[in-house]
Amino acid sequence: MTDNHNSADLSREVARRRTFAIISHPDAGKTTLTEKLLLYGNAIHLAGSVRARRNQRSATSDWMEMERERGISITSTVLQFPYEGYIINLLDTPGHQDFSEDTYRTLTAADSAVMVLDAAKGVEPQTRKLFEVCSKRGLPIFTLINKMDRPAMDPLELLDEIETVLGMRAVPMNWPIGDGDSFMGVYDRATEEVHLYDRTARNQTISPEYITTLDDPRIAERLSDYQFEDLHVNIGLLDEMMTFDHDDLLAGRQTAVYFGSALTNFGIQLFLNDFVKLAPAPAMYSSDAGPIRPIDDEFSGFVFKIQANMNPRHRDSVAFVRVCSGKFERNMTVNHPSSGRTIRLPRPYTFFAEERAVVDEAYPGDIIGLPSSHSFGIGDTLSEGRKFSFAPIPRFAPEHFARLVNVDIGKQKNFLKGLHQLETEGAMQIFYEADAMRRDPILAVVGVLQFEVVQARLESEYNVETRLQRLPHSLARWVEGPEEQIELLPWRYGLVRAQDRDGALVGLFNSEHELSYYEGKYPDLSFKQTPD
Repeated sequence: MTDNHNSADLSREVARRRTFAIISHPDAGKTTLTEKLLLYGNAIHLAGSVRARRNQRSATSDWMEMERERGISITSTVLQFPYEGYIINLLDTPGHQDFSEDTYRTLTAADSAVMVLDAAKGVEPQTRKLFEVCSKRGLPIFTLINKMDRPAMDPLELLDEIETVLGMRAVPMNWPIGDGDSFMGVYDRATEEVHLYDRTARNQTISPEYITTLDDPRIAERLSDYQFEDLHVNIGLLDEMMTFDHDDLLAGRQTAVYFGSALTNFGIQLFLNDFVKLAPAPAMYSSDAGPIRPIDDEFSGFVFKIQANMNPRHRDSVAFVRVCSGKFERNMTVNHPSSGRTIRLPRPYTFFAEERAVVDEAYPGDIIGLPSSHSFGIGDTLSEGRKFSFAPIPRFAPEHFARLVNVDIGKQKNFLKGLHQLETEGAMQIFYEADAMRRDPILAVVGVLQFEVVQARLESEYNVETRLQRLPHSLARWVEGPEEQIELLPWRYGLVRAQDRDGALVGLFNSEHELSYYEGKYPDLSFKQTPD
């Protein structure tokens, strides 16, 4: 009876979880949307209040000094809050132009994604990159077309662009009434109701909402004759041509599209109400022991992120773990296959941006933080009972390279310690040039901003000043094959011969054209984007 009761509790908790990431191009409104979701979830009381008094939570999830100075997210973090009986785990990913592998890895811990588009710009390059990662993982994608309170592209054009560029059928769940100064609300296709909104002082509180119909005279008063006619024509077209299919959404063939304005709060609660009902609950994960289901009795999870010095008060390293199955309980003992040991977990945390609180239990879909004495690595599996390992977290090929020179050799120990920690976190990869006179490390990153992040963190956290020497190369390939063939490569003429931390051979190439030439000339060699 107890087992049945526990199983029912676990199934109920799994069904309540919604774990998702927000993806967007810089300046599309990701941070504002995050803040407003917290506002509607009663997790904060005033949007925009980044001053954060001692007794008031701050909505900002940007904890690093550089992030605060620039007003961007560089790292990924977690925001958990309840909403309408659900538990929402929001994985906050960087939206700046030069995001890192941390962004990609965070998507491995999500069950769905919300794609934020600027209504005036449509699908932008960084959005496309993140979409491709989501698509490879098979994540269902919800789309919010944001900033309708500003002049916008024609809504039908925006839908067509999503379909053309991203290859998904874009099905609008609501329809905007006006745009720019005339934007006053949205038409909900499911209920055939109109939601009109009023702005609030500095857009800090929940907007007053009026539920009405398309016949409401206020609509005709605010819109031009052309806009009013266009509204009715478009809604008629949608009913004939665009049908929402939940199975197609979950399979990635459709994206549910919502129009709104995160800044003014218009349409955000309507989106959130739909999202918690339509988004998937935690799904199974692949492992070397077969699929691991969230409702399996034994706890399991994997480390998808490691972050040191998140909070100056703690000065520790925290491993972020996605719970995949069973019930996690404080003080439980788990298997750690990569070390071959069992580990007790006495102080697990739950997160709200940089704030943390000890948690006694967690369920599939939740993200917990484990204080790490450098024993955890990215991709590590933790499991109760039987031992197994989840499928490895994919690596992504770096695109930018630079030598990092320690200015003060007297601080070499701190320099190496800091580099080791940052590489463990996955902030960058480190290569060393083979047979070089000097052994200055070569930093290899996905986004060029990571160079600045590494230098800033070495200085602020390890008191080490560094100098960067950018390299002209744009590709790294792990080279394997007969030694005599490897020796024939033009290592002295622009091709850099390097080694990764495991001693594997890495070649740094100047261009795709150069790489293609050597692939053709040396067919017995393999040039891999990532190590095995």
